[in-house]
Amino acid sequence: MSKIALLCGFLMLGLQLHAEGYQVNLQSNRQTGMGHTGTGLMLGASSMHFNPGALSFLDKKYDFSLGGSLIFSNNTFQKQSPSVYKAKSDNPLGTPFYFYGATKLNDKLAVGLSVTTPYGNSLSWGEDWDGKYLIQDISLRAIFIQPTVSYKLSDKLGLGLGFMAVNGNVDLNKALPVQSANGDATVNINGNTWAFGFNAGLSFQANEKLSLGLSYRSKVLVELDGGDADFSVPAPLGGLYPDTKFDSELPMPANITLGVGYQVNSKLLLAFDLQYVEWSSYESLNFDFEEPTVPDSHNQRDFENTMVYRLGAEYTLNEKVQFRGGIYYDSTPIPEDLLTPETPGTNKIGMSLGLGYQINDKLSLDASLLYIHGEKREDGYKPLDFYGTYYSNAVIPGIGINYSF
Repeated sequence: MSKIALLCGFLMLGLQLHAEGYQVNLQSNRQTGMGHTGTGLMLGASSMHFNPGALSFLDKKYDFSLGGSLIFSNNTFQKQSPSVYKAKSDNPLGTPFYFYGATKLNDKLAVGLSVTTPYGNSLSWGEDWDGKYLIQDISLRAIFIQPTVSYKLSDKLGLGLGFMAVNGNVDLNKALPVQSANGDATVNINGNTWAFGFNAGLSFQANEKLSLGLSYRSKVLVELDGGDADFSVPAPLGGLYPDTKFDSELPMPANITLGVGYQVNSKLLLAFDLQYVEWSSYESLNFDFEEPTVPDSHNQRDFENTMVYRLGAEYTLNEKVQFRGGIYYDSTPIPEDLLTPETPGTNKIGMSLGLGYQINDKLSLDASLLYIHGEKREDGYKPLDFYGTYYSNAVIPGIGINYSF
């Protein structure tokens, strides 16, 4: 039970807070039903997330939207041949939510407040699975609070800006490759902090059929100062690895999205979004520990920038009912030989259906169902020579309520 052996296991620790598996695109059930398109559309208060510039086109004095989703996800791992080992995660239920409230102060100026959860997830592989030295379980949460102001520069052009205050929380457990009478040594990493950024957008109504949008959501650098690292190690190593504090930085990447909306006729609306995600800001994850006996660590990530392609449609059956559908393709930012089971990143295809129901002239409901299929990926984490085949999928129902007057 040497200090070197324990350190080698600990250096593999990572908090991949925002791989594509943790960018949770569930910020409105109407948009989710349309493949999470919305940057080029004028869709009321929810525009605060998708494109703040479109908020200035609010057609009611007040607009409120509240909703959430349930994430039923699973991940399967099959170890590289000749091993026949298989494992399946037992993930807790995910519950992302959103709230939007906006008002139009005059014909040109609108303001609002949104509370959303665009990052976060929970994953559990269990205490004794083969990858326990990489991860046992992880819980991540990021709540974005965004006051927004939007101004209509002309009858066709709107500009918006939102200030993002982000509360981030992480709790992670993993085993360490040191044995004692009670089994493996373990470490728990947890912390909570605030970070800040902004969300800006331009919305252009070219004519009665065509609308365009461009939005930029800034990188948010989550600086975790004074997080807790709690070790459970054999008694001979207790003095070298006491419970301690640590500092770390985790970037949530910037997003640039171009959106197009096209009203084909009085019943059919089409939307297309092209999203560029600047994952390259996540080069490494470093830990600076307060206790001098606990060595600082460096964890290579080297994520790559990616594109997300989204297509959605809404068909108005009558004054009460709208049907929706969408599809998107989201490529993984995780390069070869750096794939860990903390976030088994694969290229993903999302397919969605949605239903809107207008209860009266003020109140409406939105329901959505999203299926995410992760393409099979044969890869692994080279520093620990942990390779195999990953499969992942998720089924996500959601419901929301809207009130405007």
